[in-house]
Amino acid sequence: MTGPRYTKLVQSLPASVPFVGPEQQERARGAEFAARLGANENIFGPSPKAIAAMQAETVNIWKYGDPTSHDLKQALAAQMGISTENIVVGEGIDGLLGYLARLLIGPGDAVVTSDGAYPTFNYHVAGFGGEIHKVPYLLDHEDPAALLTKAKEVGAKLIYIANPDNPMGTWHKGSIVSAMLDQLPPGCLLLLDEAYVEFAPKGTAAEVDVNDPRLIRMRTFSKAYGMAGARVGYAVGAPDLILSFDKIRNHFGMNRASQAGALEALSDLKWLNKTLEEVSQSRDRIAAIAVENGLTPLPSATNFVAVDCGEDGDFARFVLAVLVARGLFVRMPFVAPQDRCIRISCSRPQDLDILAQSLPEALAEARRN
Repeated sequence: MTGPRYTKLVQSLPASVPFVGPEQQERARGAEFAARLGANENIFGPSPKAIAAMQAETVNIWKYGDPTSHDLKQALAAQMGISTENIVVGEGIDGLLGYLARLLIGPGDAVVTSDGAYPTFNYHVAGFGGEIHKVPYLLDHEDPAALLTKAKEVGAKLIYIANPDNPMGTWHKGSIVSAMLDQLPPGCLLLLDEAYVEFAPKGTAAEVDVNDPRLIRMRTFSKAYGMAGARVGYAVGAPDLILSFDKIRNHFGMNRASQAGALEALSDLKWLNKTLEEVSQSRDRIAAIAVENGLTPLPSATNFVAVDCGEDGDFARFVLAVLVARGLFVRMPFVAPQDRCIRISCSRPQDLDILAQSLPEALAEARRN
């Protein structure tokens, strides 16, 4: 009896999931978390109009979703002042990252990213045989100059940068990202992940001609719009590149209820602004809790705060482990020296009350260890 004949590439890769989800951790610990502060979800939720649209669409769930996401693309194009030919909708930024890697990356192709940046990007690149080259952060920021230098050194086809950044929450002015384009090596595409841009100060979004073939930017309904479980993202770029997605994407990948919800969420600016204010207040509260405990919160342009625990990664991991054991789901950066931090997602006052009570106890236990 024989099994499937895997490709040599697949045989060379580990079977892994980039993130250990809270549900898996809850199963392991035999209890639910009292506060879910680790996945950068928007606990304040989607617009009630979006919820109503998704509920109404359930009676039509026997139908496939529109494979072109026509209505949502029309709304996005109108809001951004661009053509629908500049937009592709996909199953969250994660899905679009996979499609982009499939479009551009073959075995041995060089890709540049930051060491410790969003790991799902690396996962997709590795899945198509790309060679990943990493540069360190500079002062807890992704380092555009180092990314460009490495890209020229290795002849990269693709550079990944997130602005604002995950996991540190830091950001660059959009003009710094825009300036990267004129320094790209020939044939290199700049991938700009703007998942958190709605939370960021004015001037963070790069002002670039949408038809510039050197840039693709990706955004999502998972964060500011509170629809992480619906899996709706979109990429914006030059028409030729966007059209190329139709060669390889899953044309029925978009759930029709998700499409309807995203369309309504996009139109409800009042709810979006309310959410942004709640996130801002939550960031301030997290920062205050950190300072009360002698820790240093990093300035954040996202819906989370990276908190410097003041020692090394082992100390921060111990603090995190104690918090998890006490029923708080939190995460931390993977790579030194950023792993001296824990990362806390914005949440409701009652969740942050639990953090305020548990953090000093976790720090005390870590210091005794």
